[in-house]
Amino acid sequence: MENQETLIPKPEVLRDQPIRPGTQLGELKLEQFYYDNKIVRDFGIASVSWGIISLLVGVFIASELYWPGLNVNRMIAFGRLRALHTNGAIFAFVGNMMFMGVYYSIQRLCKARMFSDTLSKVHFWGWQLIILSAVVTLPMGFTTSKEYAELEWPIDGMIAVVWIIFGINFFGTIARRRIKHLYVAIWFYIATIITVAVLHIVNSAEIPVSFMKSYSLYAGVQDALVQWWYGHNAVAFFLTTPYLGLMYYFLPKAANRPVYSYRLSIIHFWSLIFLYIWAGPHHLLYTALPDWAQSLGVAFSIMLIAPSWGGMINGLLTLRGAWDDVRTNPVLKFMVVAITCYGMATLEGPMHALKFVNALSHYTDWIPAHVHVGTLGWNGFLTFGILYYLVPKLYGTTLYSKKMANTHFWIGTVGMVFWIVSMYISGITQGLMLQEFNADAQLTYKNFLETTMQVKPMYLLRAIGGLLYVTGMVIMAYNLFKTAKQGKLVANELDEAPGLVRINHGEKNLSGYERHRIIERKPALFFLVTMVVILIGGFVEFLPVFTIQSNIPTISSVKPYSPLELEGRNIYIREGCNNCHSQMIRPFRSEVERYGDYSKAGEFVYDHPFLWGSKRIGPDLAREGGKRPSSWHYDHMADPRRVSPGSIMPPYDFLAKDDLDETDTRASITVMRKMGVPYPFGYEQQALDDMHAQADSIATSINKDLVKDNVHVQSNKEIVALIAYLQRLGTDIKKATDVPNH
Repeated sequence: MENQETLIPKPEVLRDQPIRPGTQLGELKLEQFYYDNKIVRDFGIASVSWGIISLLVGVFIASELYWPGLNVNRMIAFGRLRALHTNGAIFAFVGNMMFMGVYYSIQRLCKARMFSDTLSKVHFWGWQLIILSAVVTLPMGFTTSKEYAELEWPIDGMIAVVWIIFGINFFGTIARRRIKHLYVAIWFYIATIITVAVLHIVNSAEIPVSFMKSYSLYAGVQDALVQWWYGHNAVAFFLTTPYLGLMYYFLPKAANRPVYSYRLSIIHFWSLIFLYIWAGPHHLLYTALPDWAQSLGVAFSIMLIAPSWGGMINGLLTLRGAWDDVRTNPVLKFMVVAITCYGMATLEGPMHALKFVNALSHYTDWIPAHVHVGTLGWNGFLTFGILYYLVPKLYGTTLYSKKMANTHFWIGTVGMVFWIVSMYISGITQGLMLQEFNADAQLTYKNFLETTMQVKPMYLLRAIGGLLYVTGMVIMAYNLFKTAKQGKLVANELDEAPGLVRINHGEKNLSGYERHRIIERKPALFFLVTMVVILIGGFVEFLPVFTIQSNIPTISSVKPYSPLELEGRNIYIREGCNNCHSQMIRPFRSEVERYGDYSKAGEFVYDHPFLWGSKRIGPDLAREGGKRPSSWHYDHMADPRRVSPGSIMPPYDFLAKDDLDETDTRASITVMRKMGVPYPFGYEQQALDDMHAQADSIATSINKDLVKDNVHVQSNKEIVALIAYLQRLGTDIKKATDVPNH
């Protein structure tokens, strides 16, 4: 493959382009310019710093599942910190590394400095402000509950603005490039910028209630489809496509070899970005999502194996003849393991889309095991390899200690194996136990807690694995710091290249390969084609679900939440209860026996947002209402282990002390009505009276049952609202088959 960073373009690079007057081939005048390495350095420091912090948070919340006593404060409870960990790992650790790699490579691939140093700085500080906002707001309970999109509406707006600034700076740099053709890495960057913008804007459509509270514009099945269209493709276009671009740039550089196959990279790119968009519904198999949408997700997920493995093969075969270097070069070691993990994750993902596999794996620890093959292996190890390659170049020196880098490699590898293998064991064990029936055709493990006790040791191994992985990162940070100390940052790196010239020879009778090179020379056309390719799947999935009423049949007995239940639902979301409890009973005999009748699409028409969950650390709550007296829920929230010995749930005793905030109740009713929830016009004026009446009834019931324990709960406490919500769940269409599940 052609090296697109040569100072003098080859004659074939100049073909089909009109030449500037006065320019002669072989006598091209070189132009001098400077690359901005300072912005690259800044994003690198941010990536390492936030990476260590976010992964330490991950180690802490993993420890909380083994030692629930660590939940000593609401702001560091598992339910609130889990979103901080995932957002930190994705947007702070991986995000900053993505920007570091893009800013470094795009300048050299275009032979041009970034379009605007000011926009670069605004992008950097704007992104750090977004991360800092997440660090502050998520532990405070400001969350939308939508996975990987938990940040509230003001921060969502900031994300959109900063991302657009990044896009302007990126495409502005392309516009001033001195290399005509766009190298393959740039294709993946373009797809990332376009698709992430579309995903974020569509999924974050919400109506504010107050400064830090909003409701999703979509409800129930529609919200679930949009969320996992976003959630799946956030993995695809934030954690995968930009990193593939980095792989195509940094792997050949580190190995000093060209990419194995240019044609394979073309197939890899276009097939990947087309197929990925369609696969989101495979996160919702056996749910209330229409069957046709589920089947669509399954089909395209299986097809994804081909382009994904094509990219892996292209990466690994780039190293043909370089395996001796791999054994001695820590940069290549990290990259080889990263690409291998990419191949493993992109094979396993489609396997999870097979319904018989999904029936066992979904809602178990198998899912985070799969996810972390990608995050720890693919993203993490490729990040480490790039950092070890790039930092010495930025500082004009050599790596401080190759031995420390190798130590980091082995500690990180062992830690990753501990983390992932323990969760594979936990997930498969949990899935099999929950589905097991005895000789009398009864559930062998009717109580969900029995499975928790069985897999609890795996949570300890996961925490140990995470700690080892972070330890390796700390070693890396020290090694890179010492590397920087022994050199000096080349803040403005001098380079030279000829100005962009064009020779026009026509474009007739071209092969498919040559026609693609025409697209590569025209960024606007490339942008438009990419936009069309990524939008097709979304339109096909969304239009039927959003426009055909029969896809979400109504159930006459399903009514809107009362004001008190709505406030209780807000508290449920605030505390992150959906991180541990699902509200989606799948049509399996084991789940119906354990939880109650399977879930229907019409149950969720008033749920803004949906709360189906993606992981069961505790039992499903879709039919929880009426199974137990309100006093049981009061005791359970105050001290889960007193009611359910062995429970790993955090205590929520503070809910019995905190007054329910009624400030936004009327506004919540108004917003819900605007989104189609059938509250009578003007009902918000009556809402508080109805809320107080229901709260008095629940408080009286609790006090009556717990009089012997000298409990006296006041009706204006948050615990009453939460209990009201829990007691409502599933009662609209509840059946007598419900049985206790704790």
